[in-house]
Amino acid sequence: MPLTFDAISAAANRLHGAVLHTPTVEARALSAKLGLRVSLKLETLQRTGSFKERGALNRLLLLTETERNVGVIAASAGNHAQGLAYHGQRLGIPVTICMPAHTPFVKVAKTARYGANIVLIGADFSQAEAAANRLAKERGLTLVHPYDDLGVMAGQGTIGLEILNDRPDIDTLIVPIGGGGLLAGIACAAKHLNPTCRLIGVQVAGFDAMRRVLAGDPPPPGGMTLAEGIAVKTPGHLTRIVLQDLVDEIVTVDEDRIEQAVQIIAETQNLIAEGAGAAGVAALLAKPEHFIGKNVGTLLCGGNIDARLLSSILMRGLVRDGRLVRIRSELGDLPGTLARYSDVIGKAGGNIVEVHHQRMFLDVPIKQTEIDTMMEARGADHVRDILEALNEASFPSRLLTD
Repeated sequence: MPLTFDAISAAANRLHGAVLHTPTVEARALSAKLGLRVSLKLETLQRTGSFKERGALNRLLLLTETERNVGVIAASAGNHAQGLAYHGQRLGIPVTICMPAHTPFVKVAKTARYGANIVLIGADFSQAEAAANRLAKERGLTLVHPYDDLGVMAGQGTIGLEILNDRPDIDTLIVPIGGGGLLAGIACAAKHLNPTCRLIGVQVAGFDAMRRVLAGDPPPPGGMTLAEGIAVKTPGHLTRIVLQDLVDEIVTVDEDRIEQAVQIIAETQNLIAEGAGAAGVAALLAKPEHFIGKNVGTLLCGGNIDARLLSSILMRGLVRDGRLVRIRSELGDLPGTLARYSDVIGKAGGNIVEVHHQRMFLDVPIKQTEIDTMMEARGADHVRDILEALNEASFPSRLLTD
């Protein structure tokens, strides 16, 4: 096997004091919600908000003096770019990052903030990656692959060391898979420390490339996903060699489970995770019965999520849980009616967020108005109570949201 426990131990020594030894905490609220025993490794606390800087730094520290002076290059539009740029700046190593031309400005700005030379090139990641390979040869730069590199894999493996040294009672580890570098490193460390520890990889539907390649199936279809950090169509060659020997199972989760996981992590644990960073929790949400009686560990491997996207996820979660609903009500178009309508909702414990009147459409009688009300409630049972109160007060009402 190309990756060794000794390489991971050596990486841990190199990284000591330069990256955080992040805590592995018992997720009591999440455990109670799922009826399981779950611990979370908080890699979101790293300086760049992701585990990626472990592998990036270890690879930088393995460079020769000549390689350091010339610099490194990578293709990335996310966490690998930031980790490499941050530690390259800290060590005085020039870093060039190739990003697709239409990469969101916020990602470009974050990486540039750490002093990297940004090359916006190509319509997608594959074209940016091809450009990075070409520029590496033309300029004599060292290519630092985001996952298919032994130095990077060893750096990520230090997470496995920390988890099982801090919590040796953990018997099941669930780890997100994109290209496979994170799980390869963790699996190598974990199986050495505890050969009976069960290693489960998790991928998002549409991008289950590693599962498919190990099973001999055709490539995944791709598509849009919230978990862009693990949206990899071609897994690593080195990583698959490690995973086929050490990983017990690879599961696939649907997009809605990723979204739900981001919401639940925020609401139960007061922690922020990006889509890919929440994939381990998504696997628990998808099939909690598979983990009953187990002492499960997973990690929040990244927390770099757009604030507007996070806001939308949390609001959609309120809708999903029946805590934010729309109702349509019929009111007489008379003075004081709206005040009485609002009073009924208030006394029933609902909170009106938004009201929209329908007066001009021909299916509404001339002396009536229809009102669509967005309202906060405690849940589905509470919504039924409010609807009952409205109907009893002669305001015929029905639920519009599911």
